[in-house]
Amino acid sequence: MRARKKMVLFFTILLLSVLSFGIFNGYLNAEEPLKVDFAKRSNDIGAASDSEPVRIAVAAIVSPEETSRFYQDMFDYISKRIDAPVELVQRKTYQEINDLIRRNSVDVAFICSLAYVEGHQQFGMELLAVPVVNGAPVYYSYIIVPKDSPATSLRDLKGKVFAYSDPLSNSGKLSPEYLLTQIGANPMNFFGMTFFTYSHDKSIQAVAEKMVDGAAVDSLVWDYKDATNAKFTSKTKIISKSLPYGIPPVVVSKDVNPVLKEKIRKVFLQMHEDAEGQAILKSLRIDRFAQADDHQYDSIREMSSVVKGVIESSKPNQ
Repeated sequence: MRARKKMVLFFTILLLSVLSFGIFNGYLNAEEPLKVDFAKRSNDIGAASDSEPVRIAVAAIVSPEETSRFYQDMFDYISKRIDAPVELVQRKTYQEINDLIRRNSVDVAFICSLAYVEGHQQFGMELLAVPVVNGAPVYYSYIIVPKDSPATSLRDLKGKVFAYSDPLSNSGKLSPEYLLTQIGANPMNFFGMTFFTYSHDKSIQAVAEKMVDGAAVDSLVWDYKDATNAKFTSKTKIISKSLPYGIPPVVVSKDVNPVLKEKIRKVFLQMHEDAEGQAILKSLRIDRFAQADDHQYDSIREMSSVVKGVIESSKPNQ
């Protein structure tokens, strides 16, 4: 029995080592934000060289290199429409993006739904616009496992190794925790081991390569990857799909320049009305951008309250 425990410990350490130096290598150790001035990429932007750049932060929903490719054309488009350079700013975690918004270190941000809920409550973060996908401003949380896994529900992953995306992720953390409370389980001790990948594409990869037994991922990311490059999604299967949630929004600080805010909001809301904007949106699998309503995120607030209650009640009395 003692030998068996030593063997389990050995493989646990090995797994963590592989994850640390494999799919996360060169990403989690990067201390400086990735900054790309997209306006400088094209000669026909028309922005004055001395224009103050508009800083747009993007949460690490996907890895930094994927984010650069994903948003490049959109940021070029925004830059031309507002006649100013656009600077992409990235950080490793959703909380760091929220901190940038709180300090007015960025002008606009693409963030996760739970990060919005927390930011709105803590320092008045404001909605700017929301993407509409497949006719509605909603998305889902998928629980995925390796293609040949015998698991058919979240219950089957009890005691297994599970990947979350980020502590402030709705689809990649809160939603599966809430689902566990609904089946009478405690998120604090249900899985044998959990850790954060800090991007949904890396969670998908971890499942596909069987580094973990399961993961919770953003449906928008899984669906996009499955339609454009199914290298890893094809090696996974979805065993659970959540109810619809308010989609990850575009936000601003409550203290952002109101003229700039309305100028950028107008670009988003009208993007689908011209050929160039339509082409960019189509490549991103977005129908259009729409006005946002804070009530779209009430279900996330309710889930957060339930999960926090279960976790607090399970703590030993001080």
